[in-house]
Amino acid sequence: MDSDSGLRRGVESRLEFIEFRLFWEGHVNRSDLIEVFGVSINQASTDLNRYLGLAEANMVYDKSARTYVRSSSFTPVFHQPDAAQYLSQLRSLSDGIIAADDSWIGGLPSFACAPTPARGVSPKTLRAIVTAIKRHEAIEVFYQSMSSPEPAWRWIEPHALVFDGFRWHARAHCPRSTSFKDFVLSRITDTRSSKPADAKPSGDSEWEEQVELQIAPHPELSVGQRKAIELDYGMERGVTTIPVRRALLYYALKRLGLDTDPAARRPQDQQIVLLNAAEVRSGRHGDDVSQPEGPQYA
Repeated sequence: MDSDSGLRRGVESRLEFIEFRLFWEGHVNRSDLIEVFGVSINQASTDLNRYLGLAEANMVYDKSARTYVRSSSFTPVFHQPDAAQYLSQLRSLSDGIIAADDSWIGGLPSFACAPTPARGVSPKTLRAIVTAIKRHEAIEVFYQSMSSPEPAWRWIEPHALVFDGFRWHARAHCPRSTSFKDFVLSRITDTRSSKPADAKPSGDSEWEEQVELQIAPHPELSVGQRKAIELDYGMERGVTTIPVRRALLYYALKRLGLDTDPAARRPQDQQIVLLNAAEVRSGRHGDDVSQPEGPQYA
């Protein structure tokens, strides 16, 4: 990337930041830019004036507060407000993934997130797996399988990383069993040799196949309760469709609470139902099964 391109991206990022603060905080000033980007006072002033020149109607200077405030006619130009992104920043802060100084959120609201147990994934292990994926290589890993009492060296051919909502796996072909399985990253304690992989990622049929989950409010909820669930899931006409790889179907159904018979819990607890359960839970070749098979852990 040349210096001019880098400069342009730096300016664009600061203009997005100005708009982010205006939308979410209602105000922005030079000290905000200086604190987050480490620019000079002159550069911060230049950025604010540049923003005014491009979106003059979006902010006005409040002399008493000595800051720019969002105007009533504010319309995003550089940054499209995204609630999911804002909430993701809060969660990343809670999990310690980013520091408060790295977040664009100024005044943090009071918040809390359900704790997630830390997973002991070694950076060197992750780097080795990522490298193997990129180079289409097999890698020898020292792995603790739940089916064996002691860890052992074994070859795997990873082609993707998977997060099941709780922990990270490597989706990989296992030459030992000649099948594709999930290898929990935290159970890999060491890596060593590598070589060209034999299996092709396209051979992982469960990874390649997309399944669509058609979700609707539980029919036994009241009209008002069903409306609340429709809002929760962004449903249109009482239905939403969630695409998922078949390899992740077990995890998706479990996380959505759809891995059990809807009649086993109160409608207020179950809240949603899977409209196309028979289709989703049928095998790739139409084999009728009551539940999807559990993940193929190594």
